[in-house]
Order: sequence, then C-alpha cells, then structure tokens
Amino acid sequence: MGIVLAVLLIAGVAAAVALGRDSGDSGTAAKTVRGVIGSEKAEFFADPDTVKALAAKGFTVRTETSGSWAMDRLPLKGYDFAFPSSKAPADELRRGAGARGGPLRPFYSPLVVVAHRNAAEVLAGNGLARLRTNDGSKFTTQGTLLMDPYLAAAEDDRTWQQLKGASGHAELSGTVFITSTDPVTSNSGALYLAAASYVADGGRVATDERAVHRTAPLMRKLVQVQGAQQSSSDAPFRDFISGVGNPLVLVYESQVAALLMNSQRQEIGDLVVLYPDTTVSSDHTLVPLTDHGRELGELLSTDPGLRELAVRHGFRPQGAAAEFSAATADHAAYIDQRLAGVRQAPVPIAEVLRSMARRARG
Repeated sequence: MGIVLAVLLIAGVAAAVALGRDSGDSGTAAKTVRGVIGSEKAEFFADPDTVKALAAKGFTVRTETSGSWAMDRLPLKGYDFAFPSSKAPADELRRGAGARGGPLRPFYSPLVVVAHRNAAEVLAGNGLARLRTNDGSKFTTQGTLLMDPYLAAAEDDRTWQQLKGASGHAELSGTVFITSTDPVTSNSGALYLAAASYVADGGRVATDERAVHRTAPLMRKLVQVQGAQQSSSDAPFRDFISGVGNPLVLVYESQVAALLMNSQRQEIGDLVVLYPDTTVSSDHTLVPLTDHGRELGELLSTDPGLRELAVRHGFRPQGAAAEFSAATADHAAYIDQRLAGVRQAPVPIAEVLRSMARRARG
C-alpha cells in the first residue's frame, strides 16, 4: 500500500508541474531564442515589460546588436533569428542563411531629420525647409525638409555662413550637412542614400550601375563631408540630445517618439523634427533562422501586448495606424502621425544599394 501511495504521489506532482507549465505558472520560459538585431531595437527587447510579456508566452530572448548591412557577414550558426532594420539586408540574409520561410515585418519607422530650432529656422528662411506653426506656441517643433533645395545646397557646398539669418548663431558654421550613419554597414545611412539618389535622379530608383554612376558624385559629397561615421544611429542621436555634434542628424522616427513618450519635457530641449518630403520607411524585418525564431516573429506581429510595447518604443505596427496615433496623441506637435505629404522613395535592390554605398564612401 505504501508503494502504491508513493507512486500516486509522484504521478500527482508530475501532473501538477505539467499543468503549471501549460498554464504559464512556472515563471521560467520554455524556449530560449538567440538573435542579432539592429541597435535601435535593443531598448525594446531589454525593456522589463517586454521581457515579462515574452516570458508569459514561453520565450526568453537573448540579443546581440549589429549594423543591419553587416549581419550577413556574421557567423549565424546558433542564432534563431536576425532582425535588421529594413527589407534589403533581410533579403540578403534570407539568401545566405537558409531562412525558415519568408520574412516577417512586425513594425516600421520612417527616417526623419532632427534639428535644433535655430538651424531649422535658418533652413526655412532660405527655402530648404518648411516649418509648421503650433497653435498657442511661438516655438516650432515640426516641419518638412525640402529635399530638392537641400540637395542643391549640398551640390554647391553651401555653408551656414552663406545662409541668411545664420550669422547670429555661432554654433552654425561650416558646410551644411546632415549627419548620417555609415551606409556600408548601417541601414539608416544606406536608406538616406536611397532617398537622396531617387530625388537627385528625377524620381527614378537606381536599378543598375549606370544609375549609380549618375548620382555618385553627389552621394559622395553627402557622405564624405561628414568625416568619420558611426555604424548606428543611436550615438549621433544621443549626442544631438546632449547638445553636442552637428545641428542636423538623420534618425528613425521611433527614436524621437520613444524619447517623447518616456522623457521629461526639459530633456527634449529645442528639438525640431523635420520630415523629408521624400523619405524611406524602415521596415524592421525579422528573418527566422529556426522554427523558434519564426514563432517569435509571428508573436511580435500579432500579440496585442507586444504591439503596444513596440509602440511605446516609438515603432509603428504594421496595419495599425490607430494604435500609434493614440499613443503619440500628446506629442502630435512633434510627430506627423499621418505622414501627410511625405513621399516614399522606392529602395534599390541590395546589390545596387551596396554599390551606391561603397562609391559614396570612396
């Protein structure tokens, strides 16, 4: 009888443990997945609320960061997913890494230019930007960067000193340029060239080396005037917020939106968000390398709680404009929720964009 009772007790404990796992009560995730991600998503995955939400679905996610265009050079054996910041590097990863099915695009973010107010007003006064007046405020916090005039100024090596209204601002000196990331390794830098080349070539997307050649001199100016470039947009953005570095910096809208939603007003300072009238949206694209990686990608795309957390970090969920608009309603003075009047430039295929980036770097 004692033996029978012992067997029944063991069976009962085993059943209780199994039930606890099935109901999510165990407190430990059943699947640990490893991935390489663009640095702009690092804070999303490190957020304790994201960690908790993923654990509730049975996942522990371990991530490492890399420039999106450098991911295909990493030894990806042992990874469950790669998560670059746009479709073009994701396509290259799929071809070279034996991806499990098609890519998943849970969220996206357009490229914007952050400017200090003095710089934005000088650009507007010289026809390079158009600023929006905020009701009840004498300060401008949002506007449009006019790409044709801006690229013409870059072509002419225009300096701040040549622009009317700049003389009273000692911080505005030297050549007018936008700080971007290294286009050879970083997604935002490569997409900047995609948008600029599209405008410079009369609204034509580059499809071959002849098209790359036509805009190469201007693309080289846009890059080489900057000197050394970062491989991630995070560092230039932090420099900008701290008040150092160039007064014009190319970043993801998600970085600005996350700052606005999670910061005190004094941290924002004299920030003005300029939406290029022709830009590129960065479709953050997860490439599943294992079945667990695919499950994670599907979860990020469909789970309401994780989508809400992605919005908290400034990303626009695919097919859910209302979620983003509701979350950023208090910051509409900075964020163009509907992207009104913003034209999306097509992005060249990866091979052409790589060639454009290499030639721009010299």
